[in-house]
Amino acid sequence: MSSSIDSLPPNLAKIVQRFKRATDPKRRYEQLIWYGQRLKEFPADDKLPENKVPGCVSQVYVIANLEDGKVVFQGDSDSQLTKGLVGLLIEGLNGLTSNEIVQLTPDFIQETGLNVSLTPSRANGFYNIFKTMQKKALECQPPTDE
Repeated sequence: MSSSIDSLPPNLAKIVQRFKRATDPKRRYEQLIWYGQRLKEFPADDKLPENKVPGCVSQVYVIANLEDGKVVFQGDSDSQLTKGLVGLLIEGLNGLTSNEIVQLTPDFIQETGLNVSLTPSRANGFYNIFKTMQKKALECQPPTDE
């Protein structure tokens, strides 16, 4: 299923639009770094193996908590560009429900134009970060009474 901007959650749609306006790859990288700079300080105590994103060349950590039924992420990376990818995803996914996050597909990255600028290992890292965030969103969902 491909995601058109209209079907994306509002924050993610806004990010995609922002990147679409930046036609120059250098501008896209600058934007990505900006998202990384906006991340809150990641708690050192949470830099644990279970919070590490598998399959990333960089050290990437993600945690998720549920606040008022909405998922709130925090993340960090030791690479500026990867940190930007984490920041972009956190900004785009924070405040959604677990179900909304799980139903998303990562193909919105094509809409941003970033996929052509990213190296194969970074593009793979993006996918791994996205999948980890979906997994974390599910893990923080309260158990349903059946």
